[in-house]
Amino acid sequence: MDCKHNTRTRRKSTSHTTNTTTRCIVYSKINSSKLMEETTLTCSVCKHKFVEPKSTTANRCYKCQSNSYSISGSDKSRKESRASAKMFKNDEQNNAHKNGSLQKSLSPPAGSSSSFSTTSYKRAVLCGVTYEKRVFKLEGTINDVNNIKRLLLDKFKFPNDCIRVLTEDQRDPNLIPTKRNILDSLHWLVEDCNSQSEGSLVFYFSGHGLQQPEHQKGDEIDGLDETICPVDFIRKGMIRDNDINSIIIRPLTEGFKLHAIIDACHSGTIVDLSYVYKKEKGGGKWEYNKSPVTKQTSGGLAICLGACDDSQLAGDSKAFDEKNNGIMTYLFSKIVREDPEITYRSLLEQIQEEIGRIRHSKFYNSCFRSIFHRKIDQDPLLSSSHEFDVFKRFEL
Repeated sequence: MDCKHNTRTRRKSTSHTTNTTTRCIVYSKINSSKLMEETTLTCSVCKHKFVEPKSTTANRCYKCQSNSYSISGSDKSRKESRASAKMFKNDEQNNAHKNGSLQKSLSPPAGSSSSFSTTSYKRAVLCGVTYEKRVFKLEGTINDVNNIKRLLLDKFKFPNDCIRVLTEDQRDPNLIPTKRNILDSLHWLVEDCNSQSEGSLVFYFSGHGLQQPEHQKGDEIDGLDETICPVDFIRKGMIRDNDINSIIIRPLTEGFKLHAIIDACHSGTIVDLSYVYKKEKGGGKWEYNKSPVTKQTSGGLAICLGACDDSQLAGDSKAFDEKNNGIMTYLFSKIVREDPEITYRSLLEQIQEEIGRIRHSKFYNSCFRSIFHRKIDQDPLLSSSHEFDVFKRFEL
């Protein structure tokens, strides 16, 4: 799929027209092999060829939806995979040294109104990755981060000092959304879980998402890990769902609730939670995500809203306010602002309904399918570490 396709439209009530791109670089037509260190892959099932970065070792073929592995599992691919794992381990060992100075410069001062001295302990990490100067650049991610930050400040009363924003326009080099800085910030997000009795935590990511062969055998039902792409992922590698889970999900103690809101392709189970909410006619139910490997919190509750199912693509659009926005982020923020009593179930349903209107619009049927050669679905997914009442009010 060519992520550079843009189609200009206008939005009116239930009839949507969009200037839309996808948040997935797997299907991009890359023109500079030196810039991307690209490789050509061939689907083992339908033999369709496409181009992707060498750092990617697997993806889902958009022609037949099968999993296609780069260089057919060659020695080179295996060496790159081992090197990536070793690099991540080294990054983890260095984090302890770096966290001290970074936390000191970004955490609220002791005694301030936002020093978490009350039971309303709140922290948030917001990442928006533009991939500036790359052929797979995204236009709407900074708008997304600003939108979510305003929502946290205005509606959910997060102290400004307790929100860490990582974008490429930051002057502080520690706040550029590199792999190391994102991992550092995830550690910072949960570092006080053992010293506080309760709290509300938020991790938001807007950027590219991909899939990789599972790092831990038997860990994924479909054999693929979901990943998010930092700004330096070509050199440093992606961040896997396993990494996110181990850093911010497992440390959650009783009394803590974490919301992960991920606007990226393949983001449905990006934090590897145990239960997925399935909507059915006249109702819905929690289904156990039957991975052989069980991943749990330390007593807290983790909830994730992913922009789409693991096999789907998420999109940007100018349909809403003439600026690029992540479709899921824009709708999520708009719906939550307009209805203070919105429940988790109603929020999920309304986002899905709005996306459905876009999908079934006359413009979509006449233009999008000719561009992408297949039906595009983006169905936001709600998952959780524990079953909970989806008719409860949504609150961060």
